[in-house]
Amino acid sequence: MRRNADELAKMRQAGKVVAEMHERTRAAARPGVTTAELDQVARDVLDRRGATSNFLGYHGFPAVICTSPNEMIVHGIPGGYRLKDGDILSVDCGAIIDGYHGDAAFTMAIGEVTPEAARLIEVTERSLWAGIEQLRLGRRLHEVGRAVQQVAEAAGFSVVREYVGHAIGTAMHEQPQVPNYWPGSPGPTLKTGMVFAVEPMVNAGGPDTLLLEDGWSVVTADGRLSAHFEHTIAVTEDGPEVFTLGDRP
Repeated sequence: MRRNADELAKMRQAGKVVAEMHERTRAAARPGVTTAELDQVARDVLDRRGATSNFLGYHGFPAVICTSPNEMIVHGIPGGYRLKDGDILSVDCGAIIDGYHGDAAFTMAIGEVTPEAARLIEVTERSLWAGIEQLRLGRRLHEVGRAVQQVAEAAGFSVVREYVGHAIGTAMHEQPQVPNYWPGSPGPTLKTGMVFAVEPMVNAGGPDTLLLEDGWSVVTADGRLSAHFEHTIAVTEDGPEVFTLGDRP
């Protein structure tokens, strides 16, 4: 679906709220802090900005952010887990302004991490930006996944297949999906006003995943580390516009 200027303006505002949620949770995440405390930080941003969460209550999800440490890929539920030096932590969150959605994620180091962990974070973020670069008028959507896959696999890592990006607008998850790999066909042609959430999930080991008993938390099958980055991006005549960037490059 193509969004008009008024719709894009609302999504731009939702993206700013998500960017602030990222900034605040990133600043608060340090050894000794619980993931539940980070969730409260994000709730405070939503309250202050007059936004609502698109995560809270989504199919029963109990929080406004997902917190996924170490081998957890996505959808971790905030709670009593206390961050420790050497962890990596993925934070995924979203916001709604006037019915329009923003959605983004990042992975960060907690204290001093291993060289492999640091490289995994760097490569995953670089794969996101390689994918974003493909969101240009007239190109085909699945070039995003091709670019993500090339960056990740060139570094010796693997791309998760079961969980993918998506279009976004008046719902958090809209069609079409945005695979983080080349699915064998080029996909739809990109047009101005299309908006997508591109979100590579990259594993240090193999691509296989396991769903934990809580019905939400997804971990790597081999117990190796995983990283996750995501932005909400519009296709414009001037190239991709990232709504959830905030003050970070």
